[in-house]
Parts: sequence; C-alpha cells; structure tokens
Amino acid sequence: MKLNSALIMVLVVGGLVVSFGTSQLHRSSFIGIRPALAQRISPSDVWQLVYQQLPDLPKENQYVNKETGRVAENNTLANRLIRYHVYVKERSPIYRLDWKLTIADYLGANEIMYDTTYPGNDILRQNPIEGDRAAVSRLSRRQRDALVQTLVNIFNPNEQKTRKEPRPSTSTTPQTPQTGGAELLK
Repeated sequence: MKLNSALIMVLVVGGLVVSFGTSQLHRSSFIGIRPALAQRISPSDVWQLVYQQLPDLPKENQYVNKETGRVAENNTLANRLIRYHVYVKERSPIYRLDWKLTIADYLGANEIMYDTTYPGNDILRQNPIEGDRAAVSRLSRRQRDALVQTLVNIFNPNEQKTRKEPRPSTSTTPQTPQTGGAELLK
C-alpha cells in the first residue's frame, strides 16, 4: 500500500470508514474494507451521529461565520468537542478515559484550554469556547457520562461487541484476598 503522506487514523464507524488526516490511499482494499461495503464519512460529520443518539445535547450552533455572515448551523458543540479532542489535544477517540480528560478540560479540572487553538476561533465571529464550556458545565454527570459513552461507541463500535461481561462467581465459599502479588509478577 502506498500513501501520499502520513495517515493518522482510519476507523470503521457503523460500517462507515472514518479517516483522520489528508492522506490518499492508492489501494481500495485498506484493512480489507471494500468501498462498495463502506462509505466514507468525514470526522467533521461524526457530530451528527452524536445528536442522533443524544438529541437533548445542546447544539450551541448560534455562532456567525466570519466569511458568510450567516449562522454556522453545522458548527456545533459536538463538532467542536470532537475536533478539540482529536486535533487540538491529539487524544485517541476510542478510549473513555481520553474523552473524560477532554470533558475535564471543559470543566476547568484538567488542562488549560486556549482561545487561540479552540475549534471555531478562526472561522466564527465570536470564539465559542466560553459558551461551550458553560454548556458542558450545565450537563449533569449522567449526561456527561452518556456523551462520553456515545462518543466511544461511535468511534469504536467493535468495543461493545468484544467486551465481555464479568461472570458472577458460582462459588459459595468466601474469597480471601491474595497476598504476594508483587512476587507473582516476578
């Protein structure tokens, strides 16, 4: 397989191929996926899947585009959150912990968010960072957890299928804590 430039990430999202980066593939059978079986979807369109699954999530899409002077309806909170997570912070979109760190950024409990690098700052008349942080802070813990789980499910649909539920113990004898774990690791 030959790439024009570095391919950052390719994910399968519900039968759709999601690619991050600007690379072009010269072979159509990358990772065994044939174009007839999967459609390409832009990472900037993943936000639509989020709103399909979480219709009560605030859109925060009232901001005006600098160039057109029109409301940028597709520039939503979910869209900016995903771009911040993947492109600004360069965190993996398939792990809950990484999404929790991003949510913690919005809540002011983790890393500092900078106005100049926040998605939308360059194309919207008003930087949406404060409105987005306020919107995330208004979400309940349950809503934030649902958002995180929805994002993980969208970016890693196979994770749900491969995760095994722990089997309950059928033993009636009380379990005693094991000691000497460090010795076992040696």
